[in-house]
Amino acid sequence: MKRIALKHFVFSILLFAVVFSQAQVTLESEIKITDLAMYFDGNKVSLNTTTNNPNGYDYVYGRSLTPHGDCIKVYDKFVFLTWYRGGKNDRHVMLTRYNTETETMKTIEFPHQHTGYNGRWWIGETHNTIAVGICPKDETIHMVYDMHRNGNVPAFSNDYLRYSYTTANAATVPDEQFTIDLFVQSPNNNYKHLAFPGINDVNTTKLLTYPAFFTNDQGDLFMKNRFGYSKNGKFLFAKYDGTDWEGYTDFNRMQASSHGSPYNWGLYGDIKYINGKIRIGFQQRAGLNNDKYIYQNGFYYAYSDDPSGLTQWKDHEGTGFTRPLAVSDLIKISEPGDLVTTTEKDKVYMVGGFDWTVTDNNDIHFIGRVKDNSTTSSTAGQTKQVHTYKPAGASNFITTTDFSGAETLYASGDYVYIIGLNSSGRPFVERALGGTNSFTRVYEATSGKRFRKGQVYIKNGRLYYYLLENNSSDSDDTQPTYLQIIDLGIDNGPKSFAVTLITPSDNDSFEEGDIVQLYATATADEGEITKVEFYANNALIGEDNTSPYSLDWTPSTTGIYAIKAKAYKTGGDSIISSEVTIEVTEVDESDLTGDVYRLRNVATGKFLGDEGGSANPVSMNDTGEDTNKHWNFVKTNVGGTDYFNIDSETNGILRATGAGFAPGAYLVVSTGKVAPAGDTDKIWTVHYNETDDTFRFESKDNGRFLYHDASGSVTNISAPETDIRSVWEAISTSESLSITDEALRSPSIKIYPNPARDKFTVAFQNISTIRRVEIYSILGKLVYQNSISKSKQEIESSDFTAGVYIVKAFSDSNKEFHTKLVIK
Repeated sequence: MKRIALKHFVFSILLFAVVFSQAQVTLESEIKITDLAMYFDGNKVSLNTTTNNPNGYDYVYGRSLTPHGDCIKVYDKFVFLTWYRGGKNDRHVMLTRYNTETETMKTIEFPHQHTGYNGRWWIGETHNTIAVGICPKDETIHMVYDMHRNGNVPAFSNDYLRYSYTTANAATVPDEQFTIDLFVQSPNNNYKHLAFPGINDVNTTKLLTYPAFFTNDQGDLFMKNRFGYSKNGKFLFAKYDGTDWEGYTDFNRMQASSHGSPYNWGLYGDIKYINGKIRIGFQQRAGLNNDKYIYQNGFYYAYSDDPSGLTQWKDHEGTGFTRPLAVSDLIKISEPGDLVTTTEKDKVYMVGGFDWTVTDNNDIHFIGRVKDNSTTSSTAGQTKQVHTYKPAGASNFITTTDFSGAETLYASGDYVYIIGLNSSGRPFVERALGGTNSFTRVYEATSGKRFRKGQVYIKNGRLYYYLLENNSSDSDDTQPTYLQIIDLGIDNGPKSFAVTLITPSDNDSFEEGDIVQLYATATADEGEITKVEFYANNALIGEDNTSPYSLDWTPSTTGIYAIKAKAYKTGGDSIISSEVTIEVTEVDESDLTGDVYRLRNVATGKFLGDEGGSANPVSMNDTGEDTNKHWNFVKTNVGGTDYFNIDSETNGILRATGAGFAPGAYLVVSTGKVAPAGDTDKIWTVHYNETDDTFRFESKDNGRFLYHDASGSVTNISAPETDIRSVWEAISTSESLSITDEALRSPSIKIYPNPARDKFTVAFQNISTIRRVEIYSILGKLVYQNSISKSKQEIESSDFTAGVYIVKAFSDSNKEFHTKLVIK
């Protein structure tokens, strides 16, 4: 089996000169909004607390409700901010509009008050956020209050929604006319409406939570909500077209296990309208009880080409799928949980620090945080900050942990931004060109007020930062809030005629067979860029006539290449970028460092396993999936010669014992020793046979080889190369094994190879008699159906077009089993 070479889908850091060609980031203004923002100054209490603390404002989740959620928007020359006024016995909903031209601030007080947790007004509840949105079609203002599924609470049987909205053109009225009279009165004379005009689905409306607004380029206003629970919930949205609301539209299904998913799942993330498309990014919380994730897992992403979001949903590769989505794996882009070692139940923690955005250039960026909560692993307590991104034009996402971490991520123009508060509580801004990980701090306040938290909104190259001041006192149930307006320094002026090769970088090295991703930016001083050509050693290797300008190129031979880009503009004029030099090196198939492998004996088909402890004989196993069957090769130099330690993922390095070892001669045993180590009996020489891509592992240089003895023991003995009990396959853990290599203990359906080209096999384990197999396209069309009465079925795939398919198998008890098939 051919070992899979690691690919270098690595985009290089952009030259600092490009980054800093942007104008300077500057603070334009700071405006105090109020001294009386409500603040929970008491104690954090349990959800079943009923007592009212006379000495403070107790809370159940967090101290700060303002600013929180979708509480700031910019429309025309106005900034809209929602907040709750304190103290504890006040709690009124407030809406402030700040006029950036006249510097006039007008605030409206509503009759509504913070409802607290499940109606206990004296218990602070940070889910009770106030989302605000403006519809460009009629300039109406809309406000929705998160009641946190209070439709389930008897006290809110007639108060399950707090929706307020204005008459047309209210958003831009003169300052003196901005009053509560702009809002449409409700039947009970408190501006609280129990329905959205046009939507009559009361059962859904009363259980909505996590509201947020966004608009599309057509001027429609959308409202996003979550419905359901953490492990069985859905995102849905509704659209206001300037007349009425339309909805609800479900993105995904609840009870997904009844629609092809192996489990039920819920979502933690957001729906946004960015760069001309409705997009969704989330982590899921699955209804599983025995996996390694205590809460969330995975990064998931999709988008719709339909500005209404009703149709044309696609994964990141542009492959369509039907909505509502049931099988989340169809849009999974990465699994951060695999970046930590533990596989123990409930030990991978991925809460916090998750966000995503997309640049105007269509670079996709996700961030997150994953922690190993194992109590036994050597990496226990390890936290990794994750940045997963896909440069425009690239085929794959890149994941790096060379990232300092952030709570939120934003985009403006072709740049991505990290915006937050430093250790002193003052704002900072970091910026990177989209499609890179090259974040540079471009702004940081070193004096002035300190803040507890903030909420960001970016519009037309300006950062509007809604901030809660840290006044160094937690013994007050009111706090000041401010609005800072920061110019991000995005240069929207005239462009020069220029082309810059962003990747690869000078002196980059690639292995033979690697894909080299070429990526260039180009601007025209007049007219437009018509195409960008890419050259290697002055030979044209490809071109791209649409931005982003990119090319995936696989060099045909090893050697040194000079790479450059050439841009053309209207009229035919051209300009050439600076050259960079890269090297393509021959792949050393015998070098097993840099990856993790399963070692399978060619004669027996069994996998080498480490039984743990020290001096325990190693074992041979039918499966190579468990972590104690995974091996690293660590180079160590002894006497000027390079040898290797064979290092277990779960224990230590292997020792080749001698003739006098008890309980048997020349056994191979585990140790607790850490690599690299130069002990004579713990180093190995790797012998590679390129004819069949196999290996023999010699104990140092003594002529004894790692050997699966007929007795079942693993020894190190003299053996000719023709004795295939001394011959091994090194199979990367990133490579899927065939179905016969996997230990399947529960009912399952598996496909191999997957992805497939000419044919594939559908195989079943621990399932009663299979009656039939059906294969559906991603759009739900039946493309294959056949009866089956055996444990595996080979299927020709020549009639299948490239894409993603769902395979369904039906047992004699009519139970369904599902999995995903990819045809290349």
